[in-house]
Parts: sequence; C-alpha cells; structure tokens
Amino acid sequence: MKAEIIAVGTELLLGQILNTNAQYLAQACADLGVGVYYQTVVGDNTERLTNALQTAKSRADLIICTGGLGPTQDDLTKDALAASLGRQIVMHQPSMDKIEEMFRTRGVHMVESNRRQALMLENSDPLANDNGLAVGVALTQDGTSYILLPGPPKEMKPMFERYAAAWISSKMNQAQPLFSRMLKFAGIGESSLEHELLDLIERQSDPTIAPYAKEGEVAIRLTTRAATQAEADLKLDPVEREIRGRLGQHIYAAEDVTLEQEIVRILSGRKLLLAAAESCTGGLFSDMITSVPGSSAVYRGGIVCYTNELKHKLLGVPMDVLEGPDAPGAVSSETARQLAEQMREQAGSDYAVSITGVAGPDSSEGKPVGLVYVGVARKQGDTVVERLQLSGNRASIKWRAAKSALYQLWKLLRTE
Repeated sequence: MKAEIIAVGTELLLGQILNTNAQYLAQACADLGVGVYYQTVVGDNTERLTNALQTAKSRADLIICTGGLGPTQDDLTKDALAASLGRQIVMHQPSMDKIEEMFRTRGVHMVESNRRQALMLENSDPLANDNGLAVGVALTQDGTSYILLPGPPKEMKPMFERYAAAWISSKMNQAQPLFSRMLKFAGIGESSLEHELLDLIERQSDPTIAPYAKEGEVAIRLTTRAATQAEADLKLDPVEREIRGRLGQHIYAAEDVTLEQEIVRILSGRKLLLAAAESCTGGLFSDMITSVPGSSAVYRGGIVCYTNELKHKLLGVPMDVLEGPDAPGAVSSETARQLAEQMREQAGSDYAVSITGVAGPDSSEGKPVGLVYVGVARKQGDTVVERLQLSGNRASIKWRAAKSALYQLWKLLRTE
C-alpha cells in the first residue's frame, strides 16, 4: 500500500508551527507496513486543497489528511474531500451530542459554528475523538482510501493509534504482518556506520535495512514481512548477527530507547549512583539524565561550574591548573579529571562525569571551538578522560558534547 500524507494549514506554510504530524504519521505507517511515498503541505484554500487531493489520488492508495476539521470557516478539509468525491456532508449525531453536552456542562453558550466539528462525509466510518471535539473520517472510494484526522497532535495521535491504524490494517488483510527491530548506536556517525554496512545495505532485499540519524546517535531498522514472529526471527537474526559482528561495540540497545534511558536502566539494575560536573554544556547532560523517569533513584545531582572561580571554589580545582601562563587551563584533561574526581567524592557516587570545553562562537584560552574534554571518575577504577574535537555551531557542540559524555559513560558501564 502506497500512502501520501497531506498536512492542511496555512500556519504550516508560514512556518508558525512545525509539521510534527507528518513525522509521526510516516513512522506509524512504516510500522503498519505502509510505504509513505509523498508528503504534501497545503494552506487553508479549497481550490488548492482539492488539487492536492486529486494529485494524491493519482499516485497513492491511501491518503491521510491532518488538520482542517475544526469549527471555523477556514477548516475546509471535509468540504474539499466531499466535493472531490461527489459526496454529501452529513451530521454524526453521537459527536454532536458530545459537543452539546460539553458546552452544557461548562455552562457556556455554543455558537453555531461548533456544529461543523460533528460533520462527516456520507457513508463513511467515523473515527472517535477521545481528546477533542472534531470527529475523524475514514472511507474508501474507487480503490483509494482516505483518512481525515484533526490537526492538534494531542487529538491526532490517539485517534490514529486507537482507531485509524486498525482501519488501515483491515484494508491490508491480504498482506503479511510487518516485523521490525531497531538497533541503536552511539559513538559513531551516520556516514561511518553506512560505510561499515554499505555492502549489506546495497544488496538488501528482505529484510530491509534502513538507517536513521539524529543528533548524537544513529539507528538501523531491520524490517521483514512474515506469517509469524518465529518466521520473522529466522530472517532477522542472521542480519542482526552480521551487524553486531561489525559494530557491536557501538550498539547500546536493540529497541527504540535513548542512550540516557539505557544508562539509567543499567545504573538502576546495578544499584549504582551518578553525578556530574558541567562547564560548557551548562547542565545539558544533567537534563538528559533527569528527563528519564526513575532517574532520581540513580542520579545524585550535578554542578554547573561555568567559571574558573566556581571550578575552584565548589570543586577544588587549583587555580594554578586553571589560570597562568604555564597552566593547562580550564579546557584541559587535567581539569576534566579533577572535576570528575572531586564531583564523585562530594556526591558520594559510584560514577561522576565531567565536561569542559569551548562551545563557541569564539576560541578560549587560545584553544579552538569544539575542543572538549570528557572525564569519567569511578569508585572502582581509574578516571578516564577523552579528548574530543567537535564540529558545528554552539548549540550543536553542546549537544554533541553531552551525548559524547553519555557514550563514554556507557562504554565503561558495559565493560564492568
């Protein structure tokens, strides 16, 4: 099944909001075994929306629209599709009853335009909106299936997951289920990973091998169709073994989790404690760790010692290490080592991470932008310091430094 996603809304074209709906739907369709071949963004204009629907019909079996189901005059998606297919617009009474009950409960007068949210195309399937008022629509005509979803992600995602996904699957009952595995990598860039796996990627057929990249980490999705999980495993296992044989030192998970989630899981399972001393990252490492539910059981806390004064005052780094003509400086392996060791001592933790460097935009201490030192002090074992030369702007360097610190910590955890 080939799909096209049409995101409706002039605010998308103006760049006022990000089109996160298309990203979500593309991933969700891939999980269902539906290939998204095109993505379109169109403004709140009936003629242009109708043209977009006609174009999509010429090249897709499934068209998913998001947005334009609200109560105002510029919410045109249902009207445009009805006109395109020659269908009438009718009232979905259960949705209308819900809207009226909501206004009655709140003691607020309902303006007539709110009735538009309960309208749908005749002879179509309603998709319940458990988090809003606009009913969704699903229908098939002349071999093409259409799904209309609301624009707000808090409404769109639950509607898709609870109702639309099952409706799509019912249209694909002749196809075998799709089975996938996600291998997550750290400490290696997308181009290097592709280079190591290029021969596998070039000759892929079944299973397919799809690389994905985000800032600081990359992933490989292995996908196949099979009648059963056991049959899928017979296809996926050899490919995963081959990849692990080449790049196993960089694989931190065989599921779609972040590196910080995996680190918290390891620390929690071993009942170990962590702390951090950050300079150039300004608390970003700590934020990544504490964004993980359950991190309070393993994370003692951190210090953002941005200035030399605080590096000395709070963590006891000698001033003759930080400053002076012959001093290593704040951006040095010596400082990273002392920050990590002093932080571990003060926190009473099993591990402490330190990050010090030059995030830019200008050099510091005569050292180039992107030079970063990451230290990891251990209760059992020597302190490890890694020198990095990162590229990018200030925000990218900070992000990559924090991700690199996570990777250095994970490397030690997996070998101990």
